[in-house]
Amino acid sequence: MKKEHRAGFAVIFGAPNAGKSTLLNRILGEKVAAVANKPQTTRHRILGVLTRPGAQLVFFDTPGYHVSDKLLNRAIVSRALAALADADAVLFLADGLHRGAEHEAALELAAGKGRASLVCAVSKADLVPAGQMAEITAPLEKALPGAPVLPVSAKTGRNIPRILDLLSARLPASPPLYPEDALTDQPVRLIAAEFVREAVIRLTRDEIPYSTAVTVDEFREPREGEGDSRKTYIAATIHVEKENQKMIVIGSGGRKLQAIGTAARASIERLVGGPVYLELFVRTTRDWTKNKSSLQDFGYRDPS
Repeated sequence: MKKEHRAGFAVIFGAPNAGKSTLLNRILGEKVAAVANKPQTTRHRILGVLTRPGAQLVFFDTPGYHVSDKLLNRAIVSRALAALADADAVLFLADGLHRGAEHEAALELAAGKGRASLVCAVSKADLVPAGQMAEITAPLEKALPGAPVLPVSAKTGRNIPRILDLLSARLPASPPLYPEDALTDQPVRLIAAEFVREAVIRLTRDEIPYSTAVTVDEFREPREGEGDSRKTYIAATIHVEKENQKMIVIGSGGRKLQAIGTAARASIERLVGGPVYLELFVRTTRDWTKNKSSLQDFGYRDPS
């Protein structure tokens, strides 16, 4: 007998910097989520669609769960909790290298979904020393009785097919929710803004990563013709909280901003499949992370 087609929402949930966005990009085979070796790189709930034989998995890549009194952080975490509540299946991602209080808090929330919908993966398995994986999986198996626990590597692809099979089996019987060729429901301009912010995080290191937001002021599709008209045109503003942060982003002679633009443009060109003309501006929006109005303007819903 022909198996019923399954489709539904699968949330990737875990503590900050567990590797959720990197894993999603590997699963989809395309980069739709910003990735950097910093907590809070993911601020929005990113949707990615994977259509496979017999099932369609609609993934939500969520911001890392953590507890904070800061307005921005609360807005970020509210998106992760909303995705967890709406999910048909949950992939709890435990960091294979670092676990702490945030991991334990996220694990407790994931366990509340029940084993019928839950799959657990240990990320960065290619970096875990031989013989230590059992020490990581044992407490997870105890905390999540009955749920499968597997090591996974976004770099090598280890156990990703098995993870997809397990998640697919936990989805309800349903026809596809999106067209077969769909990749994400996020507008290109939003993903482009996130790629710019990713470049800022990567190239400014510890100096300002949590104080930046990016808005796309203009987005024009390429047109027939010559020169720049044949490129996707994007004008974006990098917002920082303090004037000295603005100088850091711009850099001496504008070289840092140029490097940010070069890195972001490369990611955006891969996304749109063609050349991009990216124009960047830097603006000081004082204490925007503490201002409800600014948070709303930059797309972060007030969690209160």
